[in-house]
Amino acid sequence: MSSDPGLFETTRCLCLAVRRASRAITREFDQALRPHGLRATQFTLLSALHLGGPRSIGDLAEMLSADRTTLTRNLAVAEQHGWVTLRADRNDGRSRIAAITTKGSRTLETALPTWRKAQQRLTETIGGQTAASLRKLAGGPCVMPLPENPSASRKEKMR
Repeated sequence: MSSDPGLFETTRCLCLAVRRASRAITREFDQALRPHGLRATQFTLLSALHLGGPRSIGDLAEMLSADRTTLTRNLAVAEQHGWVTLRADRNDGRSRIAAITTKGSRTLETALPTWRKAQQRLTETIGGQTAASLRKLAGGPCVMPLPENPSASRKEKMR
């Protein structure tokens, strides 16, 4: 074993720290969402489709910063559960469109309070400032931009 003191700084590697933290956070959400039959990735997928509407797999992969192959696999599982539908894109026969189903929306709605508790617990554990820094590092709000004035957005939807 090398005792090169210059290598000691690698034990503070941000890349490794973020990967380990990501796995710990994912385990926490997976455990919390398990009673709803969901994993964290599936919850995020349903949320993205619910908020953003039907999307091509390519657009969805970009929105979630996900690998297309992994996303395709996750969509297949969600389709087997009846949470999403996949159909050919009328404008591009090579592309498929994913959409959340009524069952997927109900599953998302039922799991939301559990997700909120896990989100709150983790935010308290890492601190609000750290949570905000993670979102900033990720490029801002995850999945899709939030409306600047949420109450105005709700009023427009009611019209």
